[in-house]
Amino acid sequence: MKTVRRTLAAAALLSGFAAAAQAQMTPVGTWRTFDDSTGQPKSEVVITENNGVLTGHVEKLLRPGADPNELCTNCPGDRKGKPMVGLEIIRGAKKAGHLNVWEDGYILDPQKGSTYALELTPANDGQQLQVRGSYGPFSRTQTWTRVK
Repeated sequence: MKTVRRTLAAAALLSGFAAAAQAQMTPVGTWRTFDDSTGQPKSEVVITENNGVLTGHVEKLLRPGADPNELCTNCPGDRKGKPMVGLEIIRGAKKAGHLNVWEDGYILDPQKGSTYALELTPANDGQQLQVRGSYGPFSRTQTWTRVK
């Protein structure tokens, strides 16, 4: 009887760890972005989910000397002239079937004012996020790290 209890307890514990690990395999959370040229932290982006659709906004600017009141002068449409802090840079991404990939959304590069097709893929047990932006046949992938 003790062996059965221990086995059940061990199974429950492992199941809990697996559920916690799976919960991290999502883009939802706070992420640190990095400058492609210098590798230095650039910003923190918070990604949220509402009815299966992801959005992400800039929570904090981390670039040295960044003006917390900076406006997005290069942004198109409804984001033009909006403050960088709070700016929605991810729109419309949805989970791709059973895979740990979110796609069909768009990401904005506020420095350039360009919008790219988006694919998000959690990696490294959910501690990193592969952020792939594409424009036609051209694409680039950045790796963001989860903020604890």
